[in-house]
Amino acid sequence: MMGRAHGKAGRASAVLYFFYSRFVFVLCRRLLPRERDYTNCFEQSIYPIAQQRFAFSLHSTPTRSAASAAVLMAAAPEEHLDVLNAAGEKTGVSKPRSEVHRDGDYHRAVHVWIYSESTGELLLQRRADCKDSWPGQWDISSAGHISAGDSSLFSAQRELEEELGINLPVDAFELLFVFLQECVINNGTYTNNEYNDVYLVTTLTPIPLEAFTLQESEVSAVRYMRCDEYKSCLAKESGEFVPYDVNGQYGQLFSIIEERYKENTESRCLTLQKQMNRYAPIHLEPDLTSLSEGDREALGYILEAAIVIDDIFYEQVWNSNKMLRDWLKAHSESSSFDKLKWAYHSINKSPWSCLDENKAFLSTADSAVKLLTDATKPVSGWKGIEYRAAFPLEKPPGANFYPPDMDKAEFELWKSSLTDKEQKDATGFFTVIKRHDSLSSSSLTQLDGSDQTKTKDDLFIVPYSKEYRPALEKAAELLEKASACSDSPSLKNLLRTKANAFLSNDYYESDIAWMELDSNLDLTIGPYETYEDGLFSYKATFEAFVGIRDDTATSQVKLFGDQLQDLEKNLPMDNIFKSDSISAAPIRVINLLYNSGDVKGPQTIAFNLPNDERIVNERGTCMVMLKNISEAKFKHILKPIADACIREEQKEYVDFEPYYTHIVCHECCHGIGPHSITLPSGKKSTVRRELQEFYSALEEAKADIVGLWALNFLIKKGLLPKSLSQSMYVSFLASCFRSIRFGLEEAHGKGQALQFNWLYEKGALVLHSDGKFSVDFTKVEEAVESLSREILTIQAKGDKPSAQSLLQSRATLTQPLRVALEKIEHMQVPVDIAPIFGTANKLLANV
Repeated sequence: MMGRAHGKAGRASAVLYFFYSRFVFVLCRRLLPRERDYTNCFEQSIYPIAQQRFAFSLHSTPTRSAASAAVLMAAAPEEHLDVLNAAGEKTGVSKPRSEVHRDGDYHRAVHVWIYSESTGELLLQRRADCKDSWPGQWDISSAGHISAGDSSLFSAQRELEEELGINLPVDAFELLFVFLQECVINNGTYTNNEYNDVYLVTTLTPIPLEAFTLQESEVSAVRYMRCDEYKSCLAKESGEFVPYDVNGQYGQLFSIIEERYKENTESRCLTLQKQMNRYAPIHLEPDLTSLSEGDREALGYILEAAIVIDDIFYEQVWNSNKMLRDWLKAHSESSSFDKLKWAYHSINKSPWSCLDENKAFLSTADSAVKLLTDATKPVSGWKGIEYRAAFPLEKPPGANFYPPDMDKAEFELWKSSLTDKEQKDATGFFTVIKRHDSLSSSSLTQLDGSDQTKTKDDLFIVPYSKEYRPALEKAAELLEKASACSDSPSLKNLLRTKANAFLSNDYYESDIAWMELDSNLDLTIGPYETYEDGLFSYKATFEAFVGIRDDTATSQVKLFGDQLQDLEKNLPMDNIFKSDSISAAPIRVINLLYNSGDVKGPQTIAFNLPNDERIVNERGTCMVMLKNISEAKFKHILKPIADACIREEQKEYVDFEPYYTHIVCHECCHGIGPHSITLPSGKKSTVRRELQEFYSALEEAKADIVGLWALNFLIKKGLLPKSLSQSMYVSFLASCFRSIRFGLEEAHGKGQALQFNWLYEKGALVLHSDGKFSVDFTKVEEAVESLSREILTIQAKGDKPSAQSLLQSRATLTQPLRVALEKIEHMQVPVDIAPIFGTANKLLANV
């Protein structure tokens, strides 16, 4: 059916008689509405507007005639559109709008709907009678082409302001879906192949009609109409309305609104409670008696800093996420339903459920309400627009690190225009990418501190130290206070250097200090993991782990760190890819006291840092094991999974020692294998940079499977007991089912699915007729080594296509996995744990 944005053509041909002036064009373009589709409407629209604004006529004085010429010159150039391929990706070519529609080129537009919650109505606009398509018919609230170089969100904002006089911020716009229109009209002279980004703006009540400022060349009237009534009129193909196929793709608009606002509180409560029940609450109260008086005092400041880190992470996930959190918390006592919404949001730290492939469990209808008093012209007795801070149903793959309407192709095209240093910054851990059109100023401070004017369509780089400056200044101040209190020299150094890093954006010195930490009070704080960046795995999220060191357990795992060079030397991959400079990795075992930031959903049991390839190459990595978390997961999750899924004769092999030992080896194996690599072209790069969005899942799979290989290697060397030679494989099998339950959108779950399916195909894992599994000890060693070789070689070559192929073919929910997951679900085994920080909360209450 015919779309809405196709109709914005060039301005009146009379303006072509005027001499073109770029300076005047830029000046006047800021003052006039953007180009429209009314070659027959100049005398009705453009000229009166110009005459009103600049007080001239075509027969005025010479001075005014010059102004007249300037205005008309501003109107002269025809709007250009970015040409897309059939998949909707930019080709790098732009063409005049008339040629795009003449040639049937794919291009992009925006549709913006305004919906009133209290009345269940959509705002419609009546198209101006002078329009060259669907004149005088009722249509979308606002819509228009996305001009060449402009972004989708900027265009949505612009169209609302120009057509209706409504000025709304980015967080008012919810992207519902993308709708592809392919049609030919006007007797075959106008081809419209258009990707439409369909946005919804949700207000609490209708905007008074007198608040609108209508652009007469586009809109002759506006009205509100009940959603179901409008849908019915479209279904009847009423001639009053621009037609849309409500039974086709565009019907999503109505189904989303209907589902969102139907009375289903009881059903949603039951669903949320089931989702909550997948997390077993665990009370963590580690012993603090080993801490000195100074470190106890420092601990209070550290915990406060960790709360600040939490705020930054919420912002990194989505631009209105922190506001949503605060809104849900403030209303959590209103009803049992509101309490469940707040509790489950606290676990996921977003409206998207980690254990459900990031499916949204909330909608914009549950979100925070904001008031804008100056978004329209004033209306007596009306306080302004109250709207819901929006978030999309689909979790944005780029989180809040990139503009929400930026795709990979656009980023790569922009990156290719940058210098080597700028490319390094753009793909670095500690920067965000923004659009110039999201700012009101055209003067942007660059990474080097200089000011440079950008065109509004530019992407540009902002370091974390500037993007999150207020929060980082507060966190740095708290860490400085903690440093002054601490009795531990290495902890004092870590706190001081990390405070400096927050403000300088240079984390090198602080990461070295973290690796050298030797203190009973253990701290990891800062931007580290890149799982949240689903586009490229470039950007690091902030996190904090505060723990008490377990000296006995730490001494027991020293063996693994000391064997890394020998493990690297014997890895199952070609020698040309191996490193001869692997450093012994320090390992610290702690009992977790508190965590914050990127600790959403399933809880980590260990981590291996830093991720900075410079430090990995120079110093290796350091591992931190969270022993009390590992113990809780084994007791509450792994043992019940083994009872459900492992054959009776092998069930005895599932024990905490092999489970925990493999966790240690997993973390060690993050530090070996390819990191910095040389591509076939001779170019130096890193595995992370080359594999991009496939890096995290493949790296987790590597650490797991190479960890099994490494355990077998150490057993054969006599460094580990032979009793592990079978128990490690069976415990690993049970742990596979545990991690896959995290979902295949999560790196660990995806990596585990890859491993399970590979080993199953090789006959190393066996599904029996009773629905239970066992390990074939005669085949598992060879299967583990073959997968280790496959992954290590892909990483060493930076082979993204092979990484993609391996994950797409093997990281899937196969029938054997479904059998296991159904048995576990039937027994209602928790998926993970939800820590309750009793000791830390008591300390924070006294701060």
